[in-house]
Amino acid sequence: MSSSSSNYNSPCAACKFLRRKCMPGCIFAPYFPPEEPHKFANVHKIFGASNVTKLLNELLPHQREDAVNSLAYEAEARVRDPVYGCVGAISFLQRQVDRLQKELDAANAELVRYATCNDIQPAAPLPANSSQGVSNSVHLIMAPRGGYYQTPNSFPFPYLPWSDNNPSGGGDINGGGGGGTL
Repeated sequence: MSSSSSNYNSPCAACKFLRRKCMPGCIFAPYFPPEEPHKFANVHKIFGASNVTKLLNELLPHQREDAVNSLAYEAEARVRDPVYGCVGAISFLQRQVDRLQKELDAANAELVRYATCNDIQPAAPLPANSSQGVSNSVHLIMAPRGGYYQTPNSFPFPYLPWSDNNPSGGGDINGGGGGGTL
């Protein structure tokens, strides 16, 4: 939970926005700290203060923080995209996953073609739940239709920007620094 209304007698963001006195038992105080006025402003704009009050009163205390976080996320998404809200972001990310899966399948198919052209024999298929993908002397590459192919350690694997040994320190698969908007 975040700060409450008792910190320096500062009203919570909700009471401040609604221009009312923040009482000690204020339902909003734990979830809308005075340092985040935009959070309540967005939630109020999309859902309305009375609806949020009713919702929070109906929930058990341990469920309220998750509910407020969900409301705040959806409200911010609705402010950015009034038509689709967070569904637009989800659709965008799903399309990106689909595109990346196709790229991965194409790369795996190319690796299989490379392995086949160089007469590298397929290895025995690993169990589906096996976490052993690499040994000291060979790399195992998953084939598009199941099974694995063995390649020597000297096989030049492509650089993966999301791996832990990224020298630039970035974790974004698109090569950027992240922090962008959808």
